[in-house]
Amino acid sequence: MKLNLVRHAQTTAATGACYGRSDVDVTPEATQAIAERIAPALPAGIALVCSPLRRCAGLADAIVALRPELSLRVDPRIAEMDFGDWEGHAWSAIARAEFDAWTRDFADARAGGTGESTRAFMQRVGEAYDEWQAAGHDALWVTHAGVIRAVWALREGMRCVERADQWPSRPIGFGEWVVVEG
Repeated sequence: MKLNLVRHAQTTAATGACYGRSDVDVTPEATQAIAERIAPALPAGIALVCSPLRRCAGLADAIVALRPELSLRVDPRIAEMDFGDWEGHAWSAIARAEFDAWTRDFADARAGGTGESTRAFMQRVGEAYDEWQAAGHDALWVTHAGVIRAVWALREGMRCVERADQWPSRPIGFGEWVVVEG
C-alpha cells in the first residue's frame, strides 16, 4: 500500500514568506506542468485527496481534468500548519525571541502566538494518515511540505514531535512527488 504525496506548485508569495494556512496563489502554468507529469503515472482507482487551500485544490483539479475517472475528495486535515500571527510575514522578520519560544516548547506552543501547535498539527494529519492506513488502498495526497514532513514522522511512529530538532528537515521541492509505503 502506498501513500503518494505531491507538494503544490511554487506560490506567488514573496520568497522567504511564512504562508502556512494563508491561501496564496500559484501560477496556472506551473500547476498544469506538475499535473501533466503526475496524472499519466497514477494507477487506476487511486484515491485522490487534496488540501482545501487553492494551491493544492488547483493541482488536484488539473489532475482530475487529465484523469476524469479519478474521484477527488477535499480533506482539511491535510492543510498546511497555521502559523498564526506570523502568516504573511517574512520568516526573517519574525522576532528571534518569538521563534525561540516556539522551538523551546515545540510540541505545545502555538506557532505565531495564535496559530497551531505542532501537537495539534500532528494530531489532525495523524487522523488522516490513520484513515488512509485503515482504508487499505493506495492514495495520492496533494498537499504541503509540512504535511509531508508530518507523514514522515508518523511513518517512523512519532505521533508528536516534542523537539524542533526531531522535525524532518529534508527540503521538499515544489511539485515534488514522494511515496510512503504503509
